[in-house]
Amino acid sequence: MSKAQKLFELLQYVNTKKRFTANEVAEEFNISVRTAHRYLTELSDMGVYLYTEQGKDGGYRVLSTRMLPPINFNEDEALAIFFAFQSLKHYKTIPFEIDINSVSRKLYTKLPEDLQSIVDKMESSLMFWNHKREIEAPYIKELLKHSLEKEIINIKYASKNGKKNYRIVPIGIYSNHGFWYVPAYDFGCEDMRHFRVDRILDLEDTNAQYKDLDISLKEYISSYKIINPIRLYVTLTDLGVRECRNNPYLGDSIVMNPNGEGGYIDEIIDYSDLEYTGRFFMQLGNQVKVIEPEEMKEFLCMEAQKVIDNYGG
Repeated sequence: MSKAQKLFELLQYVNTKKRFTANEVAEEFNISVRTAHRYLTELSDMGVYLYTEQGKDGGYRVLSTRMLPPINFNEDEALAIFFAFQSLKHYKTIPFEIDINSVSRKLYTKLPEDLQSIVDKMESSLMFWNHKREIEAPYIKELLKHSLEKEIINIKYASKNGKKNYRIVPIGIYSNHGFWYVPAYDFGCEDMRHFRVDRILDLEDTNAQYKDLDISLKEYISSYKIINPIRLYVTLTDLGVRECRNNPYLGDSIVMNPNGEGGYIDEIIDYSDLEYTGRFFMQLGNQVKVIEPEEMKEFLCMEAQKVIDNYGG
């Protein structure tokens, strides 16, 4: 076995071990203890985070941030990963302590020259784009960690009605339109609710778990609970149809008119979503007309009057 092959297998070996000694490495790879020390030093120089523990029971320990062994991708896989990764550049905060530009450079330099040339050309024609947000979400990494273990935490939250305290169990984090959100079980209302991560002002760990919460992030996002049903019926122009198709909550509800011009939405929503949906329709102006419910029409009229009043009307 060549030295390169042994280093590759040693990289895989140390990544699966929590602690090991040079004697164990020497025995595993049939090399001398001195050679084992030298190989481990070379891995460390390559960027593998090894910590040396002194004493009778000492040896080596791999730190939590570990190097992954080389992974082979085909051309399409490599290009897809590179460009999908660029979308993270649009977030001020992500749940990983990495330098996006640094990782992008690593990905780029590992590509063959012909693929680098393709990337250079495609960068001006292909982008995975998110809304650029300059808002920081300092507790995003902690929220992810607590959601993995279903741990109970206390948060201070900046809501539109002022600062409030909540006792919650986060089930995960997700991004939408450039913002990070955390769905969580709220002990106050004894139900699930959403929180904007950047609005969390403080976070306290209670060192307690809540094992009774049996729902995954994917299950929660894909479910839509209607507690107070209300009919939503709106008509749409062609432009209104196009804009509603960009809305992840309304896109699948559009029905096109038989003549192919415009369309409508006729479905049941929960009353709690009336304001959110109404604000979205407000942005579309006369490209949408709300027929039902009356409460949404009244809400839109009040919001329109606020705009008029703001300009002295």
